[in-house]
Amino acid sequence: MAEGKGADRADLGKRAGLAATLRTQEGVISRQQALACGLTRNALAYRLRPDGPWQRLLPGTYVAHTGLPTAVQKDMAALLYAGRGSVLTGPAALRGLYVTTAEPRHRDVLVPAARRPASVGFVRVRRTTRMPEQVACEGRRSYALPARALADIARGTNSLREVRALIVGAVQRGDCPLDMLVGELRAGPVRHSALLRQVLAEAAEGIRSVVEAEFKDLILRAGLPRPMFNPRLFTADGTFIARPDAWWPEASVAAEVDSREWHMRPDDWARTLQRHARISSHGILVLHFTPGQIRSDPATVAAVIGDTLRAGHARAPLPIRALPAAA
Repeated sequence: MAEGKGADRADLGKRAGLAATLRTQEGVISRQQALACGLTRNALAYRLRPDGPWQRLLPGTYVAHTGLPTAVQKDMAALLYAGRGSVLTGPAALRGLYVTTAEPRHRDVLVPAARRPASVGFVRVRRTTRMPEQVACEGRRSYALPARALADIARGTNSLREVRALIVGAVQRGDCPLDMLVGELRAGPVRHSALLRQVLAEAAEGIRSVVEAEFKDLILRAGLPRPMFNPRLFTADGTFIARPDAWWPEASVAAEVDSREWHMRPDDWARTLQRHARISSHGILVLHFTPGQIRSDPATVAAVIGDTLRAGHARAPLPIRALPAAA
């Protein structure tokens, strides 16, 4: 009798352990965990039958319900599949950390280089000799910090525009400080880091949006003098004037990239016009371009800038003081 009660208590304990594991892992469990919680192979197979209550997400990894798994369940399954100590990076990490809301197509998982789990299904295994020293934990899920996640995405794409949008957006929103991204660049591999290096250099120079970066490309391709980007302009007595997107100090020419349909509400547009009047009142020659002009008619944009710079150089210099964006 006592032995029977002991067996019942052991069975209850195993069922409680199974329930607790499922609860703490978003309803996801590995085969090893299920067996450790007392499920027999037959019992596991019964749950995974075609009309059963569980389903297989990845080899040896299951979710205890039917229907589509959630994004969090896919994160958990990817980590269980990749094994102890694995860490989600890339788009999945950014979503897990609430930096983005987009559902990633794949889960990129970092594992130590000595381990060799294969990529499968929605999991892409990234073997590395540089596992993150610090991670963000959400329950039993481990995510790389934003700087590592962003850098891993940048190193995995050939699209300069995608890297610009990703990095500039994260810095502008305050999701990841620029110095942390620079530290990640220095600590990481040189291979595949050219785009990341370029975009971080642009951000350090003062460029704060994708279209500003494209404007910079246009200026350099046209052979025009390189301006300061996003400097702070002051009068001789220290009165703040404005912070234009580009500034040629020798010619006292400012350029702004602005468009209602690009990023502005109607009241923002009115403020842009007021800012134009304020800047012009100090004798500064102000140019305005839209993203559409920069992308579809770069030759005309370059010609307008060149003509205006020549006009600016023909005048006496203005007493304008400019501080760089990083100052």
